[in-house]
Amino acid sequence: MLVLGGAAAAKPLKLVALGDSLTAGYELPSGQAFPDVLARALKAKGWDVEVVNAGVSGDTAADGLARFDWSVPDSADAIIVELGANDMLRGADPTATAVTLSHILAKARDAHLAILLAGMVAAPNYGDDYKRRFDAIYPELAQRFGVTLYPFFLEGVAGNRPLQLSDGLHPNREGVERIVEGILPSVEAVLAQVKR
Repeated sequence: MLVLGGAAAAKPLKLVALGDSLTAGYELPSGQAFPDVLARALKAKGWDVEVVNAGVSGDTAADGLARFDWSVPDSADAIIVELGANDMLRGADPTATAVTLSHILAKARDAHLAILLAGMVAAPNYGDDYKRRFDAIYPELAQRFGVTLYPFFLEGVAGNRPLQLSDGLHPNREGVERIVEGILPSVEAVLAQVKR
């Protein structure tokens, strides 16, 4: 039996970040978007992984579902689902957003991907009832599908002006670094689930 380089010959893992402007790198310099910074952090931890930026600014959960099949290649091993912020900003019905996200998670599961669900929370100005219903989407879906949940993608960045662009919504370069620092252990846990 011929062994060509053993583990060293294995292809890199492919992690797809399916998201909106928070993933795409809205108004950030080239190489500073979330997937780029995450890829560097993973490499520094010894992971051989390609992180694909499948973020599109302005996308809702429904937009992400509509382009899932061409945004997530058959060669993918794992996925980060970072969608729903634009649904919330538009005041979309949380029930509809939850149904759409469940379809995305089902497609990812059917593709045998290791899944990280990146949560979002509603801004307080949408009212207590809306916030309660929206904030419940991600924990409930993570439990139902048995996937890893990072509760709030913008943890440490939301409301922290020095880590945000002037619009007060998107992370700046330092904000992206903070997001990656927070989410990295969850990403590593998901990559460890990949069956080679």
